[in-house]
Amino acid sequence: MLCAISGESPQTPVASRKSGNVFERRLIEAYISENGTDPVTNEELTIDDLIDLKASYTVRPRPPTLTSIPSLLSVFQNEWDALALETYTLKQQLVQTRQELSTALYQHDAAVRVIARLSRERDEARDALSKMTVNGGPVANGDSMQVDSQELSEGLAAKVDATQERLSKTRRKRAVPEDWADADIIQSLKSKKISGSLYPGSRLLALDKGGDLALLGGSDGTAGVFSVSQNEVLQTLQGGGGGITDGLWAADRAVIALSTGMVKIFDDGSEVSSFSGHAGKATSVALHPSGEILASVGVDKSYIFYDLETSKIATQVYTNSALTAAAFHPDGHLFAAGGSDGQIKVFDVKSGANVANFESSAPIQSLSFSENGTWLASITEGENSVSIWDLRKAAQIKSLEIGSPVSSVRWDYTGQFLMAAGPSGVSVQQYSKASKEWTELLRSGAEAVTGEWGPRAQSIVTLGPDGSITEFTQS
Repeated sequence: MLCAISGESPQTPVASRKSGNVFERRLIEAYISENGTDPVTNEELTIDDLIDLKASYTVRPRPPTLTSIPSLLSVFQNEWDALALETYTLKQQLVQTRQELSTALYQHDAAVRVIARLSRERDEARDALSKMTVNGGPVANGDSMQVDSQELSEGLAAKVDATQERLSKTRRKRAVPEDWADADIIQSLKSKKISGSLYPGSRLLALDKGGDLALLGGSDGTAGVFSVSQNEVLQTLQGGGGGITDGLWAADRAVIALSTGMVKIFDDGSEVSSFSGHAGKATSVALHPSGEILASVGVDKSYIFYDLETSKIATQVYTNSALTAAAFHPDGHLFAAGGSDGQIKVFDVKSGANVANFESSAPIQSLSFSENGTWLASITEGENSVSIWDLRKAAQIKSLEIGSPVSSVRWDYTGQFLMAAGPSGVSVQQYSKASKEWTELLRSGAEAVTGEWGPRAQSIVTLGPDGSITEFTQS
């Protein structure tokens, strides 16, 4: 009997009920488990259809090459030779692998040394850039000034002390003005777009003290003074290159910051002062309550104070990260700068000492001190909430969920209303001292990049992403 699959005599023969063919059991069972049919007739076949056959065990004869001692020795010699050749080949491969590994380790070590050297050179270059000697830019009288110290001059320090003494005495006792907006007025405000796109890429909106003149600026370096009541541009200010990043009003003078690092001051449409203290983009500006000190921050990790009376740089202080936002305390003795590292750094204005730090999770986008003198509002890039920090506790005391990304935050003069503006709209929150609770008074879907309170908080003016102006009024 021969197996129908292997053609050899089966050790454990079985026969198929379907075809009657003889198979080796292990071979036919493997075939059935894989195909389920008879390998000869292709009929369906299961293991139950196999019949065991009784047969005498057949001893297979030795191959002719293994029938004598000389032939066995020859086979063993061939096996030994093959094993020796394989061992030699493996040793060659081992030597080659060791050489490749040694080369790879050497290249890795060289790469690590190069990376370390480049990192050191990069850090040295950054440190040299951040500590370079800074010269004040051209001013109206053509003078320039080299700045090395961090403390303010005695004259400016005296003005800071006088301003703090004058404002801090009356802050707690100051009543809300009679004609100031209340919750009902805020709730009744309706939005109305009053202009088309004025300055492409604009992120600057600053209202003068009267609330009618809006300072705007675009990414092309051109700024303008827009009359809200007349709905027209009254003056055009030429930044002279680079995009305009921020700006404000210093009395009746317009101040703009540029991506080139320049800070320029205009009076009645004409440039009267220009400073080039930042080695990189100037990101934000702020005005001291005295109206005589201007501050700017930049990506070169420094903030600069300018003496507006002399049109010269007063001091420059370096920090450990790029600065993105700035604000003066309402009493004028503290200066807050938000960093790209998510840290709010609070400095003493006179000495430049870092007196406090507040940690956030993302780059700071906007800062605003409350007129109560103890709270600071901040927003971080990409967040949907406004953080309220208490300067006395040196901690965050509230996180106001706005429900959509926020790009700008502003307290009103009384410190009871907080406006948050963002690409999804404008929200106004009110804090009640009596109940110690926050209430949302206004929510509008008017898109905004930034916003400002109008006169007596009875109106709001916002700047849209397209550079258009929207006004919120009761009518």
